[in-house]
Amino acid sequence: MSTETQTIELAGSRGRWLKDRLVKYGVTAGGILVLIALLLIFFYLLYVVKPIFDGAKVEPLQQVEMVGGGETVLLGTEEQNELVFRFNDRGEVNVYSLPEQGRRVLNAQVPGKILSASRSRTSNAVAYGLDDGTIRVLAPKFNVSYPDNIRRITPELEYPLGEAPLMLDERGRPLVKLAFQQGGNDMVAVAMTEDGEGVLSRFSGKENFITGAIELSVERVTIPRLPAQVDQLLLTPNLRFLFARSGNQVSIFDIRNTKNITLRNVLDMNAGGGNISSVSLLAGGNSMLVANDNGVISQWFEVARGGKREFTFIREFEASGAVRLLAPESHRKGFATVSADGALEIFHTTGGSRLFSQRLAEAEVTGLAISPRNNMIMLAEGNKLSTFQVENDHPEVTWKAMWTKVWYEGYPEPQYVWQSTSGSSDFEAKLSLVPISFGTLKAAFYALLFAVPIAIAGAVYTAYFMSPGLRKFVKPTVEIMEALPTVILGFLAGLWLAPLVESHLPGIVMILVMMPIAMLATAFAWHQLPNAIKNLVPDGWQSILLLPVVIIVGWLSFALSPEVEALFFGGNARAFLTNELGIGFDQRNSLVVGIAMGFAVIPTIFSIAEDAVFSVPKHLTNGSLALGATPWQTLVRVVMLTASPGIFSAVMMGLGRAVGETMIVLMATGNTPVMDFSIFSGMRTLAANIAVEMPEAEVNSSHYRVLFLAAFVLFVFTFLFNTVAEFVRQRLRDKYSSM
Repeated sequence: MSTETQTIELAGSRGRWLKDRLVKYGVTAGGILVLIALLLIFFYLLYVVKPIFDGAKVEPLQQVEMVGGGETVLLGTEEQNELVFRFNDRGEVNVYSLPEQGRRVLNAQVPGKILSASRSRTSNAVAYGLDDGTIRVLAPKFNVSYPDNIRRITPELEYPLGEAPLMLDERGRPLVKLAFQQGGNDMVAVAMTEDGEGVLSRFSGKENFITGAIELSVERVTIPRLPAQVDQLLLTPNLRFLFARSGNQVSIFDIRNTKNITLRNVLDMNAGGGNISSVSLLAGGNSMLVANDNGVISQWFEVARGGKREFTFIREFEASGAVRLLAPESHRKGFATVSADGALEIFHTTGGSRLFSQRLAEAEVTGLAISPRNNMIMLAEGNKLSTFQVENDHPEVTWKAMWTKVWYEGYPEPQYVWQSTSGSSDFEAKLSLVPISFGTLKAAFYALLFAVPIAIAGAVYTAYFMSPGLRKFVKPTVEIMEALPTVILGFLAGLWLAPLVESHLPGIVMILVMMPIAMLATAFAWHQLPNAIKNLVPDGWQSILLLPVVIIVGWLSFALSPEVEALFFGGNARAFLTNELGIGFDQRNSLVVGIAMGFAVIPTIFSIAEDAVFSVPKHLTNGSLALGATPWQTLVRVVMLTASPGIFSAVMMGLGRAVGETMIVLMATGNTPVMDFSIFSGMRTLAANIAVEMPEAEVNSSHYRVLFLAAFVLFVFTFLFNTVAEFVRQRLRDKYSSM
């Protein structure tokens, strides 16, 4: 061999060696980058999700020296947490400026001899009951101005119903107990007079469009069957119920019709081994919180049972000691308590959790309040007012609230519910991930139920029985289906397939039943034909003969659907399912999703399974056939076993595709997060839920972070599926690799 030839070969070897090294390092680097990307996604999701599981943090802010004693009737602050106001039971009103080191910026005194006081839960209005049977209603008002581009908040007192006293008891008897509530343009005040009689006045305000003055109309009635000894009166914000506490018993009156006030129930609401210390209403006024001197706080609300609604015990919370004061949050389902030993604790009812507990007060606490934005707590101790900064952004999110049944306000029993938003500011967020996780698995199940038999059977026939000439057309045609955008499939499923299934439901059922029977009958008939006729069709092309059968059976099923529906279902199969069988029917249901998503998943399963079957070594099949096994025996006992790792991987890849599918389930289902396995009901999946709600979620809110948690759950789902698939595939390959 010449030197020149050796040099060329040596250069070629170096070139191949260099290419091999470049490919090796390139593939390795690509794999490492993919793993790094997955880890970055994983840790970023954890980074966004982590804050929702942090507990509440409370830190001291400032102390203010207060003027005046007495019991606190109303303690609070305006939106910016700059001015703190206090109304006491003697009618004295003081406002303090926190930026000005607690300087008193407003002081006022309500005239008259005050015997009782109450505050409205829907506003900062306070009503004082006087010794002449009248009440005075006043509220703090904060005017915001910007002189020299500097914000200035100026406090003043306003009288929403006029400065003149309002007559509550026409006989002028002293009002020793008082409950007051505003609801829209109406106001209701209930009082117990000195001689033990209960009186109720409903004031309806109407603005005079000429003078702008508020004109009041009044209805006054006596409350029947009021307990002789009343410790506390409480009105709901919707002016529907009056609660009268007498010791450990709470009498519930329906006051919607002032001319027919009725006593609904008398309930013992104290906890076992304790006595009631106070009763309060949760935000929204639907739930009652009952605090006991043994540290137990119980929650009660109306539940529909036996055709009527009754107040029912729901859950309880354990404080560290006897509860002295209780303050609900203004727009959330949380509340704070102060125990006799000065311990401040923060709870949330939806999650059933205690978020904070620490002793913060040294002296007896006479006032407790939470700021409108729930980011500051105020404690009144003697003549000292202490303020604390609160970080408690996600109290409603707990593992229990997301993964177990929760008894939500107004629901007849504990349930799994996803309902993240509402038009009401007092809405109780329902963030259970169970319904949408269930919907994800349900959609994947029905998609695979439709896709796996078709895809696996098609792959086996194409790889093992079909002629090479026909396979060259069939395999690329099926694989190119995967390039069809899923948004198109979802659009067709929602707007065309769903109404078609609803209007031809008997026809769909007939196709599912008649198509396999027709195929088997065609195969049997073909088997009975003389060989001379069968030899006219080239080997491996027999499947073409099924095309007319499929078309005819499909056409006949849809053509006969109206007649079958009229004959067996009274002309309306959907109504028959609902009325006769008690099965609900949604137009966009699991059947539609199974067909549409199965159509999208079939190419994935078909392609991988077909490659696995086709890659079975020929010497195995030839050896089996040479030993006398039939093609069918060879397929079942040799080919399928050898190809089983690849077929299993194909199914798991299809499952992963179905679990992560978004657009089809988004457009082909009603997106209802329900726990129903019926094929005729819809669902909501994790992916579709994220796509629907992420654009409207407030950044860094609980809703926003729970959607990221849903993405993390979806990530874990696919990771687990792929891990299990790889484990099983390796076991199958090790078992059958020696064949």
